[in-house]
Amino acid sequence: MLKKLLILFLAIAPVAAIAQDVNIAYINVQEIFAAMPEISGIETQLNTKREEVTKNGQALVDEYNKKVEEFQKTAATASETVKADQQKQLDQINERYQLFAQNSQKEVEELQQKLLSPVYKKINDAIKAIGDEKGFAYILDISSMPSPIVYNNPKNTDATPLVKTKLGLK
Repeated sequence: MLKKLLILFLAIAPVAAIAQDVNIAYINVQEIFAAMPEISGIETQLNTKREEVTKNGQALVDEYNKKVEEFQKTAATASETVKADQQKQLDQINERYQLFAQNSQKEVEELQQKLLSPVYKKINDAIKAIGDEKGFAYILDISSMPSPIVYNNPKNTDATPLVKTKLGLK
């Protein structure tokens, strides 16, 4: 008899655990991110860097175009050695441009990561604090596409305003 009660208890215990309320909230991280005051300054810095890269890249393109014009003007009268040298110069400028483009893209991405990393940390810290304060088992981000949430019961908690308040945002 005791053995049957123990088996019954073990069978019912998981069901009872599942039946407990799990406090779940959702959040829109993109909305919070857009409201962060640091973002405008970060966008300005990134735009300045992109403009600098574009200007320097255009200088290489202009240099290449100038060499092409010189090459075309002298092509009819130049010796094969001169033509080969000019082609080598064009190839070198092209290689410099390709390397510049790769390095510049990497620099912009690194700057973006460096500038945005503290903002993301601040948001994540606030989300964690709200989760701890309110006792949420999960806080799901509904801004990620495709959203992991296919249905949102109105009884669930939108933690976006709570996190915004924690960060001092409106």
